[in-house]
Amino acid sequence: MSTLLRRFAILPLVLLLAGCEMVVMSPSGDIAAQQRDLIVISTVLMLLIIVPVIALTLLFAWRYRESNKEATYDPDWHHSTQLEVVIWAAPLVIIIALGAVTWSSTHLLDPYRPLSRVAEGRPLPEGVKPLQVQAVALDWKWLFIYPELGVATVNELAAPVDRPINFQITSSTVMNSFFIPALAGQIYAMAGMETKLHAVINTAGVYDGFSANYSGAGFSDMRFKFHGVSEEEFGAWVAKAKASGATLDRATYTALEKPSVREPVKLFASVDGGLYDAILNMCVDTAKMCMKDMMRIDAQGGLGKEGIRNVFALQYDAPRSRGGHHAPPKRFVAAACTPEAPRDGLTVERAAPKPAYERRADAVRVAPLQTAAADAAASAALSE
Repeated sequence: MSTLLRRFAILPLVLLLAGCEMVVMSPSGDIAAQQRDLIVISTVLMLLIIVPVIALTLLFAWRYRESNKEATYDPDWHHSTQLEVVIWAAPLVIIIALGAVTWSSTHLLDPYRPLSRVAEGRPLPEGVKPLQVQAVALDWKWLFIYPELGVATVNELAAPVDRPINFQITSSTVMNSFFIPALAGQIYAMAGMETKLHAVINTAGVYDGFSANYSGAGFSDMRFKFHGVSEEEFGAWVAKAKASGATLDRATYTALEKPSVREPVKLFASVDGGLYDAILNMCVDTAKMCMKDMMRIDAQGGLGKEGIRNVFALQYDAPRSRGGHHAPPKRFVAAACTPEAPRDGLTVERAAPKPAYERRADAVRVAPLQTAAADAAASAALSE
């Protein structure tokens, strides 16, 4: 029996050794390191209450068991000032401490907050320009665009060590979660929305990145490699991407966004300058009105119920990718209100023409017909 107990006593130590491979508790980026410290501090503060309570519960159960005739039995006991002070004061102090830690870390580790340091005791050097990266969650792979460098990659990300990274994150379809445990905490990626993350990698190496939010059949394989490299190695990596000769334009992106699993790494030497903005505003397909334009029209007073017809084309799951959607017949607003025609403009409609080609998966997508006169009228109305 004693041998068995000793073996069970060793088991917690073995579990602790397994933590050596837990990247969350052994990160390589300053933001992730601060988040790890927050986890440790919060856990220790809570254990200051949890451990004594559990220990005393077991102690009292043993000491005041029915068979222990030496324990004091006082059926008339009802109050102890000293005990009340301990019971209420200790948890209150812990709660105040946890609240202070939570409040400060919420602001300090805000993912939208630009970095002020690259590591503990190392403030951000003056003149260091953050690396801009636009991350797009696709089904089921990741697209990374480097707008300042003019290159893009699929399922591979690289950044120089000790250089801040500013991520702009969105999704082409359903919600995902961008997560590199060694770098920083997870950030959601949502269609039609942009989230941000400021982070820095401090140790060179190759790290795992993945989606931490279920997004469909290929979710388990939605992984990529993040390379933390020196400035020289990063320059060589960019040169390799530029040497690929591939171009990421809207047509290439349209093919890329179709659902696929275990997509191999791809490099693009050039990127359409407006591609990310089109992805964010859900109008890579030029037949769709961009979401920002819809919001601008709404800010000017809107088109009333007729504006709904333009919204029909704004679909979170692209019909060409998912086999089509049931939707009302496509008709589009072809004119806008003008001072000369304040109401008639809302009633002018034009049926969408049959597309030049049509695949089975494109059955519900048709291009709107907009004349130059209608465009001019809409622009004039918006400028009022």
